[in-house]
Amino acid sequence: MLIDGKPGRARILFAHGAGAPMDSDFMTDVAKRLASDRIEVVRFEFPYMQKRREDGKRRPPDRQPKLLEYFQQLIEQYADENTQLFLAGKSMGGRMATMLADRPDVAGCFVFGYPFYAAGKQDRPRIEHLQTTTANINVFQGTRDPMGKQIIVNDYSLAAGIKLHWLEDGDHDLKPRKASGLTQQQHLEYAVAQCQQLCTQKLAEIS
Repeated sequence: MLIDGKPGRARILFAHGAGAPMDSDFMTDVAKRLASDRIEVVRFEFPYMQKRREDGKRRPPDRQPKLLEYFQQLIEQYADENTQLFLAGKSMGGRMATMLADRPDVAGCFVFGYPFYAAGKQDRPRIEHLQTTTANINVFQGTRDPMGKQIIVNDYSLAAGIKLHWLEDGDHDLKPRKASGLTQQQHLEYAVAQCQQLCTQKLAEIS
């Protein structure tokens, strides 16, 4: 585990993507931006990534049931009646988070680059649960993300609690091209500010 921020009234469990560990540049940058005196960010690794850290061998992600089982164990471990628990994730980790966001002990969910479909497989969207969820889910998505381009995702019928934040010209890491005149840092600043604001709003509702 890697923990940023201080134990406060909000805690975010932050899951990594399929190929990068919890201390990747993206995960580290976002976690440190999210963390504050009131928000604690807990980064973790799924079992397959833990094994990779031990022996250095790259391996594919565990099957979905195993990923969800491990994530649920962490939710139960970190859920606290005095703390609002939020789930977050990069790509695959975000997808797993959305599948658990309906739990009564989860206050909300943040996703950085949702894999709406595998690259080149737009005909096989991964959205079934996103059409029925009752959770509050915020997705920060680059408009040219190869796993979820705006022009394709806008045609999906998603649940009312899902809010898509489109980041102009961003790729799967929310990084725009130089010609756009925008930067990845600007996109991350926006995304993190939105997450912090939503955490604060949720805390105010229960005060």
